Amino acid sequence: MNAERHEDLAALAALDLLTPAEQAEFSAALDHHPELATLAATLRSTAAELAYSAPAAEPPAELKIRLLQTIASQTSSARAPVTQSPSPAVLPFPIWLGFATAACFACIAAYFAQAYYNESALNSAFRDQQTLTELSLRSTENQLAAERLITQRELSDAAKHANDSAAHITTLESRLAETKQQLFTQGTLADYKIATLASLLGNSPQALAVAVWNPASQEGVLTVQKLPALAADKDYQLWVVDPQYSIPVDGGVFKVDPTTGEGRLIFHPNRPVQTVAKFAVSLERKGGVPKAEGPMVLIGP
Repeated sequence: MNAERHEDLAALAALDLLTPAEQAEFSAALDHHPELATLAATLRSTAAELAYSAPAAEPPAELKIRLLQTIASQTSSARAPVTQSPSPAVLPFPIWLGFATAACFACIAAYFAQAYYNESALNSAFRDQQTLTELSLRSTENQLAAERLITQRELSDAAKHANDSAAHITTLESRLAETKQQLFTQGTLADYKIATLASLLGNSPQALAVAVWNPASQEGVLTVQKLPALAADKDYQLWVVDPQYSIPVDGGVFKVDPTTGEGRLIFHPNRPVQTVAKFAVSLERKGGVPKAEGPMVLIGP
């Protein structure tokens, strides 16, 4: 499972939206990546804080008008008994002054209420902006933490791959030195043809082989590594390319260890070889074929 899938499951877990199948998958991922629990908890906390970032509800715009209308209505009600008298009457000066003062205070109160509301709304907007900024910062920190984990894992995998490659090269060099030592005991090394065969397999790019050919005895040794295991009805077959023949010369068939992909073949071509231009290995049916039919897996001068 990749890191992006892990993050998706952690986000769904923070919102309690996992299906039973996804919950099982996330639980299995936690066994191998316990840091996902921290990520899920952080996301849950961030989601909870979002609930408090909604803007405050704005009061009706006509609040001041309704307040003044209420005061005017109360004033009219107070004057009603006076207007019903046979002759018009004017309110005494002190009573009129009281109503006027009340109206002024109401207007002033409405003004300051509106000012207070505007100031509160502005403060609320600043608080909301600060909250959103903090949430954005936390989200960025979480993203950086996740990317840091992924990068560390990729670096670890790359280092392991490099170590495996170095060990593979060391083993091959050791075997080549071993083969050269054997050749020294049998004759002059300058008389031998030594070739390295490279992989043509997309799924096994590290596969390779070393072929050593003794033209005097018409005998050779092929050592291979990292070749894929074979099916029961298949064999690897070695071919010796000699310009004097129209088709490669059969060098024999062999198998490899299914676990390590290693193999060794002492070969004697079925026809005399004067000049070795190339060696090649193909994948053929069990027992081999007189002429190459299957795909080439290794080739080299």
